Amino acid sequence: MAFGQGPDFGPSGLPPLPKIHSQEVEMRIFTHRSFAARPTHVFEDSPEDPSPDNEQLEHVGDQVLGLIVTDLLQELFPYLRVGPSTKMRALVVGNSTLATISLQYKLPDRLRLHLAQSVTLKASTHSYVGGLYKDQGLAAVRVWLDQLFAPYVREAYRIVREQHGLLPLGANTELQAAIAAHAPPTPPPESRRALASAATLGHLGLFNQRLQQQNKSIEWVFDDTITESTKATPFWAAKALVDGVCWGHGRGNTKKAAKNEAAKEGLRRMGFDEVGSTGRP
Repeated sequence: MAFGQGPDFGPSGLPPLPKIHSQEVEMRIFTHRSFAARPTHVFEDSPEDPSPDNEQLEHVGDQVLGLIVTDLLQELFPYLRVGPSTKMRALVVGNSTLATISLQYKLPDRLRLHLAQSVTLKASTHSYVGGLYKDQGLAAVRVWLDQLFAPYVREAYRIVREQHGLLPLGANTELQAAIAAHAPPTPPPESRRALASAATLGHLGLFNQRLQQQNKSIEWVFDDTITESTKATPFWAAKALVDGVCWGHGRGNTKKAAKNEAAKEGLRRMGFDEVGSTGRP
């Protein structure tokens, strides 16, 4: 999974890149292992001749980044359960996100490396985070990363929330207000009654119910070749075949969530225009 174009930081763009005070640390941040050409099989460097590259800073930066983003997730969404929070963090600190940030700060342009070496863009971000931590401590890193990643965290929340089949946050409808107050809504027209049923049964339940009423059969087909799916953050694509014809596609972090997204398309095909859409990629 990825953010696509990523969140909008407005006309000012990303927050300023913090300046590294120590010239020695700054030199290490931008020195790739290929530049020093040190052997890779060595167990430990000599105290008199430590390796000058950024591998240690990259390792530290990876851990510091994970800590700060996890803490930021809990600060912005304190009631979020661990499962969705883990999926959000994987989005926020994913390779494509860190590569985009690295390019926007032009970190690879400052990297010293062997001419034959290709650049791993996310490593540049990790190295800078690790170097800033060594140079100025955790507080300075937190100030920068909180500003940098807060928009990514909010966008990840929106994406993962939709994957769970939930309505967008802040959708202030009469139906939602009535559900929150445990009171029935004002009797709506037919299309809004469909939306009310969807809120109670879920789109998938309503879709199955309507198909049964019309004596139609449904077959669910899943695509197991999704490239962004991993063991840690599985991802599913579902296709709803009604009497052999595709009525909808859906994607989600579980099979049920993917089926729910496909059910939304199926309901719109059946004439329920107010069913929410997350949009197909």
